Amino acid sequence: MNYDVKKGSWVQVHQIILKPEERTAKIPEETKKVPLELWVKGYLNVDGDIGDIVEITTLTKRKVEGELVEVNPIYDYGFGEEFVPELVQIGEMVKSIVRGDDK
Repeated sequence: MNYDVKKGSWVQVHQIILKPEERTAKIPEETKKVPLELWVKGYLNVDGDIGDIVEITTLTKRKVEGELVEVNPIYDYGFGEEFVPELVQIGEMVKSIVRGDDK
């Protein structure tokens, strides 16, 4: 099979943690009406396509499964709409050096 998104790509996955009917009664009415969702970014562990259930490894080395929803997701905190893969790589390099992994 020929997948569009290759292993090692920076991606975002989505997962429903709790459906509305599974949520506790101790939360506001507006909150009870919607599912509890998880959106996580990380490196794709296997080739896949948008919509597939895949496993990723986050920057904190957690393994997370979810529906593949985006490739090269941007951070939408207001500093631009461009994904810069080098910034993720530099961040990983700095963490490795600080931890002493290079010795």
